[in-house]
Amino acid sequence: MAAAAVKLYGPLTSPAVARALACILEKKIPYELVPVDMRKGEHKKPSYLAMQPFGQVPAFQDGNLTLFESRAIVRYIAQKYEAQGTIGMWGENLTERALIDQWMEVESQSFNPPSLALLFQIAVAPMMGLTPNQEEINKNEEKLGKVLDVYDQRLSQSKYLAGDEFSIADLSHLPNMEYIVNKTGKSELVRNRKNVNGWWEDISGRPSWKEVAELSKPVKK
Repeated sequence: MAAAAVKLYGPLTSPAVARALACILEKKIPYELVPVDMRKGEHKKPSYLAMQPFGQVPAFQDGNLTLFESRAIVRYIAQKYEAQGTIGMWGENLTERALIDQWMEVESQSFNPPSLALLFQIAVAPMMGLTPNQEEINKNEEKLGKVLDVYDQRLSQSKYLAGDEFSIADLSHLPNMEYIVNKTGKSELVRNRKNVNGWWEDISGRPSWKEVAELSKPVKK
């Protein structure tokens, strides 16, 4: 009997949805990507709010379990499906898992805010008819640069953030890094840091992320 597919709700234009899907693909789990049209307010409908009470994406279902918050979803997938797909993404002992958790927190608390702010100001605001705030762009570019300086130092000591094996700490950076490198005109933040750039070239070349990128392309009519 074929394994039941997990369900992931939301558009791949959302970094959080793309993060969760990358982990699903790394672990080679049968899945169904369920569209949620946020422009039509589908994320605010009662049926969706029953899964995600904050009306955000993604939501995730695995059998009787429903989860939201992409990093919680990633942690769950890496642990439950530890023995399939890419092995070791959640570490093999307490020390490795502590380091992975540490860099997951860094991504969430230090990397995500300025990178998301740059994405909004440079790429999203113009699509909404808003004028980008140059002061915000400058402030968050400086913040992100300082974070990436720390990463560059760390990556001079190990191949990946939490050690010498690819983990969910690295995976969690993929969506925002993709936007910074390819959608904001700020690729020098990555390219000008040798170790960060080498790390990015490595993790963005993984088959799982290439598949996410392919699935994210607009459908030609």
